[in-house]
Amino acid sequence: MKRFAYNTLLEWKTKKDRKPLILNGARQVGKTWLLKEFGKNEYESVAYINCDEDASIKEAFYDFNIERLIRTFSVISGVTINSDKTLIILDEIQEVPIGLTSLKYFCEEAPQYHIAVAGSLLGIGLHEGTGFPVGKVNEINLYPLCFKEFLLALGKENLVNNIEEHRWDEFAPTSDIYIELLRQYYYVGGMPEVVKTYVEEQDVKKVRELQNQILADYRRDFSKHVPEKVLPKVNMVWDSIPGQLAKENKKFIYSAVKKGGRAKEFENAIQWLMDAGLIYKVSNISKLEKPLKFYEDLESFKLFILDLGLLGALSEIDAKDVLIKNKAIKEYKGAFTEQYVLQELIAGGHKLYYYSRDTSNLEIDFVMQESEIYPIEVKAEENLKSKSLRTVYENNETLKPVRISMSNYRTQDWMTNVPLYIAGEWFANDKDSLESSKS
Repeated sequence: MKRFAYNTLLEWKTKKDRKPLILNGARQVGKTWLLKEFGKNEYESVAYINCDEDASIKEAFYDFNIERLIRTFSVISGVTINSDKTLIILDEIQEVPIGLTSLKYFCEEAPQYHIAVAGSLLGIGLHEGTGFPVGKVNEINLYPLCFKEFLLALGKENLVNNIEEHRWDEFAPTSDIYIELLRQYYYVGGMPEVVKTYVEEQDVKKVRELQNQILADYRRDFSKHVPEKVLPKVNMVWDSIPGQLAKENKKFIYSAVKKGGRAKEFENAIQWLMDAGLIYKVSNISKLEKPLKFYEDLESFKLFILDLGLLGALSEIDAKDVLIKNKAIKEYKGAFTEQYVLQELIAGGHKLYYYSRDTSNLEIDFVMQESEIYPIEVKAEENLKSKSLRTVYENNETLKPVRISMSNYRTQDWMTNVPLYIAGEWFANDKDSLESSKS
């Protein structure tokens, strides 16, 4: 299974100023597999240690003597460690917080070693008294498979190549092919084990069983890691997300979690889920001006889950509604389509906001800042009415409006329509590429 993060790992390996690596990501997005695959292909040996399963590793970090730690890693893993030929992997590092602190000393005293740690965001940064090695590590975030990675897993390299050639005007004849595959992606999502099973067995029932198993595993993680007083609130917020996204106005409402609910009651639960990498928070902004961060309203936001397929399982959406009736794309208040666009842009490293005014019906689904400000409207169908997008543009013609929809690619004098299936690629590059795409 090809993951684009593999290329980022290659860049890390060859950097002159390489530092110890933290591979972040929610549970079951494929961190362990990716590091092992990278080590197997790019190094002569791999010293792999699972900090959750091997109790002896927890006893190793009584000091930060690097030579002793290397000997210990070698004994535990059964691998002779060579500084430039061995990849050291400490998996589930959140179980040994002081191990995270040790990366500072590897960076300062033994930069010749190639050491990578993996762990869900669950626990990292949440342990009081743990010294995070600020400035002493490189970090990579791993997400569920994006749509292009999903296509590659299905053996559709030609379709991915076509997307990457950026000949946007030539997509119309093949749009039905991409839309059919996008429908499959809406149901399957991007969790690696689920995608692998779908590719090998084409069994949608098995897909849903695996998705439900992942959701059950997450709940067990809640019980294991969340403080007892916070646990019921975490479950309530998690369970409320499908209903929150199904509203016409997707702003997170505390009273929809619990009657009379307030921010103070649930803010720690939301933060815990964010730190675990299980949800994304998209804040409202009060002005469409640079820098957007200045105008962020931290009290007004939307919450999204980490994976489209898991959202379908959590929502108990029937397979035929997605794969046959196409309801996930065209109905459910656009919840699944907005979730899909968010995942594509988050995986591309973009920071997202949204824009909404309580005094009117005006709302822009997402707003992104690159060289200019890009207000983004997400349409689940070919309905091309974009009243809100037009309104904000007429008030500020420096904006670069983008509509992401089921319609074919085209540019207008004030706005660009981007098909859903190329949304991630169109926004993948930096400001220069974005500008050239509009010309």
